[in-house]
Amino acid sequence: MMRFIKDWILVIAMATGASVYLIYHSIPALHPAGPVLEKICTSLQPLLLFSMLFLSFCKIEPHQLKPHRWQFILLGIQAVMFLIFAAAVYFAPEEGLWRIPLEAAMLVLICPTANACAVVTGKLGGDMAGVITYTVLINLLVAVAVPAVIPFLHPMEGVPFSLAFNHIFVKVFPLLILPCLCAWLVRYLFPRLYRRILRHVGLSFYLWAVCLTLAILMCTRSIVHSEAPGALLGILAAVALVVCIFNFGVGRLVGSFFDRTVSAGQALGQKNTILIIWMAYTFMNPVSSVVGGIYSIWQNIFNSWQLSRRKE
Repeated sequence: MMRFIKDWILVIAMATGASVYLIYHSIPALHPAGPVLEKICTSLQPLLLFSMLFLSFCKIEPHQLKPHRWQFILLGIQAVMFLIFAAAVYFAPEEGLWRIPLEAAMLVLICPTANACAVVTGKLGGDMAGVITYTVLINLLVAVAVPAVIPFLHPMEGVPFSLAFNHIFVKVFPLLILPCLCAWLVRYLFPRLYRRILRHVGLSFYLWAVCLTLAILMCTRSIVHSEAPGALLGILAAVALVVCIFNFGVGRLVGSFFDRTVSAGQALGQKNTILIIWMAYTFMNPVSSVVGGIYSIWQNIFNSWQLSRRKE
């Protein structure tokens, strides 16, 4: 039973998140607590993300974070695909059927690597240091590219481009970079504390399961309350599946030329879907946020399958 739970913990987390919200939604007596519960979830998610990335960085020596050629190829792929779909969104009619799916695909394609990617990559026998290096690089790219492009797609009325850029940059950059700096400060300034932390770095995988539960809970809430037609939700599910296959497939293909098949596949395929949901809600059409939760389902089913094969 314990082995089953460990192998399929990501699927269990998704099922738990969806079930918890559906139970809450079906019991009207619980609805008055909704605003408080929502505030708890939205406050807890950044803390969990920070903790996961902090623990992952603690396992890696700074000198291991050396850029490699495969990482720059993947960065180029993400940047080019993001710009292609951003251009498609820019020229798509405001009320057109395909504008929201194009926005959704654009967000998934530029989305940075998940904070838990290094943990999963390590369990699959891949290069954790390489994945974490890529995580840092893609986060830097996203922190600049998203603020630079989104104001053109969704202009903020009365807000100049520079302020819109700074608004997005300030929200994205600290959460993505500070865990790395904190981990290295603890390593060199508090070595005794650092050694204690190293005993518990495996907790990052289970923190990701908790964070995934909360993300799927919030995504289920979005779907339940969405006024989007069923056909559009079906298109978004298909978009998420196609992009997921593309990301893992292209990543593994690029990695195969550098003996980094697992690492490159995970780096490009495993996304920080919580950031997708947040960006969609904050800067794009909220309906497109659904793609983040659906992509999370596809990627974690694939990851669970990989982990189960690894244990065979």
